[in-house]
Amino acid sequence: MPFLVLGYDGEDDKALDRRLAVRDQHIALGDKMLKEGKVLYGVAMLDDDDKMIGSVYIVNFETRAEVDDWLKTEPYVIGQVWKKIEITPCKVGPSFLNLGSNPTS
Repeated sequence: MPFLVLGYDGEDDKALDRRLAVRDQHIALGDKMLKEGKVLYGVAMLDDDDKMIGSVYIVNFETRAEVDDWLKTEPYVIGQVWKKIEITPCKVGPSFLNLGSNPTS
């Protein structure tokens, strides 16, 4: 089942430094999960000055518990980059089904 994950970075002066410190690890894990079919799409959220302030992921896990297990290993969680996380079940629309192996439920 797909889930929408919104990870909001902290707003303190060191937030961007924390993000950049673990960004390579975050991308490596995302690449691995993409190959496994567990990530369907991911983007960085930007503010009006093009500064990274969070992340959006569409992930594909069987259960919410599996999402929670992934988050325990996610560098942006371990590295205290994401200070607020919202998770919502979602459904990939039919127009996007040709983007790889996206599930329909």
